Formats: sequence, C-alpha cells, structure tokens
Amino acid sequence: VQLQASGGGLVQAGGSLRLSCAASGRTFSSDTMGWFRQAPGKEREFVASIRWIGVNTYITDHADSVKGRFTISRDNAKNTVSLQMNSLKPEDTAVYYCAAGRPSDSYYSTKVEGYDYWGQGTQVTVSS
Repeated sequence: VQLQASGGGLVQAGGSLRLSCAASGRTFSSDTMGWFRQAPGKEREFVASIRWIGVNTYITDHADSVKGRFTISRDNAKNTVSLQMNSLKPEDTAVYYCAAGRPSDSYYSTKVEGYDYWGQGTQVTVSS
C-alpha cells in the first residue's frame, strides 16, 4: 500500500494550489482519506477528511482554520484524493501529508492515530 502526494510548491499569499494523493496497492473507496500538515517545530495537525458513511455516501470535514478556503474531494475511480487550497496565507506553510484509514468515528478522523497509511508529504510554502 502506498500513498503518493504531489502538487506542493511556492505561492504568494492569496494564491491557490491543488494537492493530489494517489493511492495504490488496494482500493480505498471505503476508507477515510485525510490531509494533515506539519509546520516546523509544530505537531502534525488535521486539515481535512472525507469519510465513507455508506454506499456512495461520503461526508467531509475541514479544520476551522481552513474552512471556506480549502476543499477536500476524492475520485474513487482513480483512487485519488485532492485538496484544493484557495486564499492561501503564510500560516498555511507546512509539509502536507495525505493519509488513509478507517477511524472509528468523526472524532478520530481528525486524529493522526485514526489513520494507518501515510504519504511522504509535499511542501507548501506561502510567501507574504
């Protein structure tokens, strides 16, 4: 099982980036997919998740700090999850990680320990 994140880069404040994460090794359509980020000297924090709750039914969750600016989505046919990031701020600068797992509830879908598989991370730098 492998998760490969891509799409990071350097962008000015107010700009946009789209991160993508390709999953391989098995089908993840029933898994929760998430994005976390880690800034230097800080703990890894939740950004967004998209959680399977039934046949072809998913629910999304976004951290308060990114609500209205970031949007998580998935394409099960391609086994990918994406994070559209708009109106970027310097405080969004971090390494972004995608993750997959089956957290027991919505609480654990926001926790690092809720996920079993992690991508290698992609750097996002927002200049002021």
